[in-house]
Amino acid sequence: MNDYDPNAVPIRPAATVMLVDDRPGLQVFMMERHADTVFAGGMWVFPGGSVDQADHPEKFQTISAHRTDEEASRLLGLGMGGLAYYIAAIREAFEEAGILLALDRNTHEPLDFTDKDTAARFKVHQDDVNNNDKDFIKIIEEENLILDVAQMHYVARWITPVGPPRRFDARFFVTRSPARQTPVHDDRELVHSRWLSPITILEKVESGEMILMSPTLRMIRSLAIFSSTDDVIEAAAANQSDERARVTSDREIVLPGEPGYEDGVEDIETGWIRLRPLAD
Repeated sequence: MNDYDPNAVPIRPAATVMLVDDRPGLQVFMMERHADTVFAGGMWVFPGGSVDQADHPEKFQTISAHRTDEEASRLLGLGMGGLAYYIAAIREAFEEAGILLALDRNTHEPLDFTDKDTAARFKVHQDDVNNNDKDFIKIIEEENLILDVAQMHYVARWITPVGPPRRFDARFFVTRSPARQTPVHDDRELVHSRWLSPITILEKVESGEMILMSPTLRMIRSLAIFSSTDDVIEAAAANQSDERARVTSDREIVLPGEPGYEDGVEDIETGWIRLRPLAD
């Protein structure tokens, strides 16, 4: 029995990022959450979390490259504040996976963590952020960086159904993992991590080896349509129209044109996806 009122649980804004790469062939970085975490314990997830007050666009606009809050908000269908979701996704990727989507402010070159000293310095930064010893924005300023917001592509929105003790209105993004950085789970809330192809993930879910939340599984199915990272990024960057997800009688999340969509319902999972191959 719940010791809380499910209908009174607030819905928090959140952001999640799918890191993709050809290794070779399309793969996505997945992390397994600790079984004892309140939300999605024991499940495999993408890096992500709540949008914080500290992610406010006014703080980050001058250190975010190639996308204003107005542009970000338009892409997300918001009146304002859209940039905060992009910032949160970048921050969470750094906190949880050690990936920092940023450029040197002077050269506009991506960060290179293959240098041991640089990697060690940013590992300290990651620990400081996770321990609440330093604000994320301070690290960006101290290292003279700008956030590479334009490399983040918005591809979906999912709202957690009534029931769990935490609910989120989560925006999903996709980006190519930086060439000279290696993602590693934080070994706190996240206990394992792997690069896997979408097809392999679907096989492991079918066998019971991996457990994914329904929206995460649906996003993996959307990725599985593609054969390369280039194709994913090209389709995501096109910012195609949203498609409303429905749930079939077999509890599968489907999109327009897929079997069972016409008879599917919209009141089990609330989601919109714009990641699909470009029309010929």
